[in-house]
Amino acid sequence: MLKLHKTAIGPKFPDFSSAKTPLKPHIAPPPPPAVAEVDVTSITNHVLKTNPEILTQNLPTLVQWTPELVHTILKRLWNHGPKALQFFKALDSHLSYTHSATAFDHAIDIAARMRDYKTLWALVAQMRTIKLGPGPKTFAIILERYVASGKADKAVDLFLSMHKHGYPQDLTSFNSFLDVLCKAKQAEIAYNLFKVFRRKFRVDMISYNILANGYCIMKRTPKALEILKEMVERGLEPNVMTYNIILKGFFRAGQTKEAWEFFLQMKRRKCEIDVVTYTTMVHGFGVAGEVERSRKLFDEMVGAGVLPSVATYNALIQVLCKKDNVENAILVFDEMLRKGYLPNVTTYNVLIRGLCHVGKMDRAVEYMDKMKEDECEPNVQTYNLVIRYYCDDGEFAKAFELFEKMGSGHCLPNLDTYNILISAMFVRKKSDDLVVAGKLLIEMIDRGFLPRRFTFNRILNGLLLTGNQEFAREILRLQSGSGRLPRHFRL
Repeated sequence: MLKLHKTAIGPKFPDFSSAKTPLKPHIAPPPPPAVAEVDVTSITNHVLKTNPEILTQNLPTLVQWTPELVHTILKRLWNHGPKALQFFKALDSHLSYTHSATAFDHAIDIAARMRDYKTLWALVAQMRTIKLGPGPKTFAIILERYVASGKADKAVDLFLSMHKHGYPQDLTSFNSFLDVLCKAKQAEIAYNLFKVFRRKFRVDMISYNILANGYCIMKRTPKALEILKEMVERGLEPNVMTYNIILKGFFRAGQTKEAWEFFLQMKRRKCEIDVVTYTTMVHGFGVAGEVERSRKLFDEMVGAGVLPSVATYNALIQVLCKKDNVENAILVFDEMLRKGYLPNVTTYNVLIRGLCHVGKMDRAVEYMDKMKEDECEPNVQTYNLVIRYYCDDGEFAKAFELFEKMGSGHCLPNLDTYNILISAMFVRKKSDDLVVAGKLLIEMIDRGFLPRRFTFNRILNGLLLTGNQEFAREILRLQSGSGRLPRHFRL
């Protein structure tokens, strides 16, 4: 039987070795290691494995706590929201350590992601009590989470009432909110707010750029061009960022001919053409299948005295992986190293994806190991893409081996990880696989992820159809008792 992360099964969600296994009582973990031997990973694992009551007692004395260490641990625990909040609260009563505003913002972001609004606003109130905020970043986090969860109306209400929380609105916070709305494909709401408040906040070029980008994200380049025209009519001169936004918008909408003409206009008007412009062109034409044109633009930028950035190399490597040959992408990667560029996690991820796509899984895993050698640790996206390809190849044991590594306290699985593995468990339609899917469901909910209604119903119905009725009922009892059951489920 495939193992799941033991750290996820706490007192409310015990582990099941089979559909008919009785619930096991919670057993407290062994005491933490000596302070001198503790590192970030071992602290993270201690938090993951420890009962909340015991954690509150022994955590303050575990190490010499600093804001930087707490921030690092909170980031490690990011994909286990309940444990992250337990860790944050366990340090509240520490005698010599006090949470920073950044730590509060991390905790508020985690609570908001879990849609635990009661905890969120309790943390905001606590910030006010100890005079740490809330500040502009705090509001930006809450606004973004409201919009992401489909509550744009609540986000607007919050923005309009920010002054009641001790932080008056200004142009910076207004632009930040417009950006949140636009990146969530709510450009119309953003533009309506813009029209109401542009005089009050004396909107600037940044405001217009944000709106233009919002319409480009939605592939509405004609509207983005209208925003550009309005900007000029109001006496604001477009900058290179404005032109790059429009250029990228054309490529997003599949308008390569228009993108090329716009690029030529930039040259004729002697507009500044920077590394972002060329990177956009290299990526845009490459994704459109014009690999040779993409390569020529890459060479042109070097000839024009514009040095490529890591992002430019990433764009070319991705293009070659998708539209040409992964071996050619590796040649560019090697050239990048020879020229002294340090690849980042995106560089490795696009290359690993390319290797996975052509079935070279062993080499993909070798590049994961190389990441560690280059002090560029694999992130959750790295693990997810390799796990996905292993599942697509029917290599479920290898997929779960990687999944277990993610539970080591360095890179915890996220919602996508669970969805990939749960979907894979339905391929063979085996009873044991459906039990694993049920365990994954319990674990993901325990970690603060709310499954889609479709996923929840699919697992419960799958368990019923494969003779695992008791396990299905146990999941239902556990989740309804915890208050984390998705609405409108059917069984």
